[in-house]
Amino acid sequence: MEQMSEILFICIALPMIPMLFILPEKRSRLFLGYMIIGCLICLLAGALNNYLLGLFSNDMMYVTTTITPVIEEILKALPVLYFAIIASDDRDILLSISFASGVGFAVLENAVILAKNIQTVSIGWAIVRVIGAALMHGACTCFVGMGISYVHKRRKLFISGTFALLMSAIIFHASFNILIQSDYSVVALFMPAAVYIPVVVSEISRRRKLKKANTENSSK
Repeated sequence: MEQMSEILFICIALPMIPMLFILPEKRSRLFLGYMIIGCLICLLAGALNNYLLGLFSNDMMYVTTTITPVIEEILKALPVLYFAIIASDDRDILLSISFASGVGFAVLENAVILAKNIQTVSIGWAIVRVIGAALMHGACTCFVGMGISYVHKRRKLFISGTFALLMSAIIFHASFNILIQSDYSVVALFMPAAVYIPVVVSEISRRRKLKKANTENSSK
């Protein structure tokens, strides 16, 4: 069905919008909003990818390894970059909204692939999608968001730093797509975790240190 992506976007993303007016905390609304934005980006990227796939004679391997990583990572990064410039470059916020955007993208992408291959998918397929492609989308955007929180504070590095972050995410995404379609697909499944786990460990350690420091300061 040609309109499958649009139908799933309406069914998955649009019901989240009323929640934006119910959630009490501003930060919670922000994170949910970026998940919805991620779904919208997936919809736009899917339309562009399908158009370009037709231009390249439906060469899926070529398009998914050279074109879609560029389109998807740039589109996912733009809302995060906009927020950093207009609102705040706070690391915690950028880290959270960038991951929310990536996860929103992955949720709609997985739903579209599931709907188009409903007769052949399995629980194993779903698990692989979660630990592989879904985590990859979140990790790539998260990496860019975390990097922007640093380079935005250093004006001389902002343009070149942002470009370098995008190129790193694109290369990582393309490498994942190449490996997942090769005999080394198992390696691809561990790639997102290799990025995600160190970030989580680092953030937990950093937040514990901040909490400890704040407790010590308040007790003085």
